[in-house]
Amino acid sequence: MRLSRCLAPLTVAVALVLALPYDATPHARASAGPPAPSLFGAACRTAVRGSHVEAYCHNPYADTDRLRLHIECARWWDIDTDSAPVDAEPALTVRLTGRCWKEVGSAWISHQKVR
Repeated sequence: MRLSRCLAPLTVAVALVLALPYDATPHARASAGPPAPSLFGAACRTAVRGSHVEAYCHNPYADTDRLRLHIECARWWDIDTDSAPVDAEPALTVRLTGRCWKEVGSAWISHQKVR
């Protein structure tokens, strides 16, 4: 008889916990975490042909991406170049070009979020 009196509050507590909606449980709140960061940045393909550089960048995200093409020339006397900024609006593909007098050492694209 005494055993049933000890188990009665425990049975009621377990029944109440199981009756709570899923969102109200402490475990669901703890695993939510911070919100996911917004996605940003155009995907770019760069091609070097001789002394010419050509890049195509497509922006699949909602924020505008300001792009610049940077070219480092292989020869010490050849002038390295940075293109003018080009805004890639959402769902837009842009083309960036540049060149060296002789060989291209390296080329890359920089991204900047437009506020």
